[in-house]
Order: sequence, then C-alpha cells, then structure tokens
Amino acid sequence: MSNEELAYDFSPIIKVYKDGRVERLKGTDIVPPSTDPKTGVQSKDVVISQEPAISARLYIPKSTTATTTTSAPQTKLPLLIYFHGGGFCIGSSSSSTYDSYLNALVSDANVVAVSVDYRLAPEHPLPAAYDDSWAALKWVAFHSDGNGSEDWLNRFADFQRVFFSGDSAGANITHNTAVKLGCEGLVGVKLIGIVLVHPYFWGTEPVGAELTTPAAAREYMAGMWRFACPSTSGSDDPLLNPGKDPKLKQLGCVKVLVFVAEKDVLKDRGWHYSETLKRSGWKGDVQVIEAKGERHVFHWINPTCDNAVAMEKKIVAFLN
Repeated sequence: MSNEELAYDFSPIIKVYKDGRVERLKGTDIVPPSTDPKTGVQSKDVVISQEPAISARLYIPKSTTATTTTSAPQTKLPLLIYFHGGGFCIGSSSSSTYDSYLNALVSDANVVAVSVDYRLAPEHPLPAAYDDSWAALKWVAFHSDGNGSEDWLNRFADFQRVFFSGDSAGANITHNTAVKLGCEGLVGVKLIGIVLVHPYFWGTEPVGAELTTPAAAREYMAGMWRFACPSTSGSDDPLLNPGKDPKLKQLGCVKVLVFVAEKDVLKDRGWHYSETLKRSGWKGDVQVIEAKGERHVFHWINPTCDNAVAMEKKIVAFLN
C-alpha cells in the first residue's frame, strides 16, 4: 500500500490516507490572541478542560477598557458564544479568519465573545464537538454569579443576554446546543437568540431546489456527515436533520436569525429549517435572509463585500 492511497477525499477541506495520515487542506493558519490595532478589541486564550482538551478564545471590546481593574462596569454587555465551522473536521478558534471576524463583530456590536475550540473529527468523531460545546457552555455558566475563574466574564458579561452563533457546521452546533439548553436548562444562562450562517443541515428527502442538485454534491454533503459521525443513522439523524427531531420545539431561545446564500447547495436547508421550526410548536420568531449571487461562507472569502457588510450589520442589530 502506497502512502498516497486515499481512504477519504473531501477536497477542498480534508483528505485522509489509508495509512491513517490526516491532511487538513485549509483552516490550519493560526494567530495568537492580541489587542487588535484596528478595533482595540482584546483577546486571550483560556483552557476550559485538560481532558478532554477544550479551550476558547475570549474577546472584550474597547469600551471595557474604560473600566478600571477594581470597579465593576456600569452596564454589562451581551455575551456571544461562537462555534466555528469547517465540516466538524477543520478550523479553530485561533484561525486567522475567525479571529479577524470576531474582532470586527465584538467591536461593532459591543459584546463579549467566547469562541469555542472543540475537538475535530476524524480523530475525535462526533458527538465530541457537541459534547465539548456543551462543556464550554457549562464553563461559561459557572461565571454567572461573578465568581468564575475568568475575570473578563465575571466583570463584563450579562448572562441574561446570551446569544449563540456559528457558520456551516458551527451553525449546526449552535442549533443543537440551543435545543439541549432548552431541554435540560442551565442555571445562570438566559439564551435570547441564535444566529445560523449557512447552516449545515441535510436529509434523505430533497427539499426545494435540491431535486436538481447534482448527485455528487448531494453525496458529498451526506458523506461528510458520515465521515464526521461514523455512529450516525444517516442523513435523517436529528442532529443533521432538525425536522426529524421531536425536541425541535424546545429550542431554548426566543429568536432565530438564519442566513443563506443563493448559490450555496445548503440554501434550501436554511429555508426549510425556518418553516419546520414555525410548524414545530416553538413559540419564538425566526427570520431568514438570503444573499443574492453568493456561495457558501462567502463572507470569509470577501469580508468587505456589500453582502458581507450587510450581514454583519444585521447580526449587530440582532445582538442589540
């Protein structure tokens, strides 16, 4: 067997060779935490758990630096918990893409943010990412009485105004974490809303324009899920297909904002999610915004384009 024989090829994201070698094709560039020169946003990395290895990058906006180290701020800020995308198998909270995105969002929205670094498949297949994200949320909740291990959360975060957000697989994690919160509850955390950017949902039955989606693209979406979650029942697993989840109506927030892109193979899943949520008996408000002419996670490729700027403005308004 040659070293170059492939077991899985999910280009342009990841390749796995038959000898067990894993090659991540993007999302591997990392930057240290810093004080961002453009926005004045400060970030730092924290360890949430040693075993399993879970960490996060915390962000506070420039407005907090006016507060002296001894005094509590007059008004606490909304708390955003962010879950990065990457098909559950690439990316990190310290990737340059996510770091620059959160620097801008934290500055524009004037929020405190926690960007979760969960373990990745295939070395850590699902449900590892879900488990880690829930563990991170519980760690955040420990700070709600002002006596947690992390001073920034104790001093600046308003635990009655919590939001989750994520893109692609991170939007899937966002949704599933919000459902778990709605079902199980968590003392100290009041989740107001979630933002799903180009969510990675799928299903066996085509919805909308998926009837004409090429078979190879459909198989890529289904195959990526089986790769990340080998124990799955398939594309109608409630974790991937919210319409098959009897707990959907217990989604633990009052408002949901979904972004879809016109040329994204996942577009119709975003619209379908909204309709399914409305029919489920969930009592909140859901809005879908479609970016014309754009592809999946276009805002990473061109963060200054008009549609990306418009998306950021909508998210800022949602968080406030």
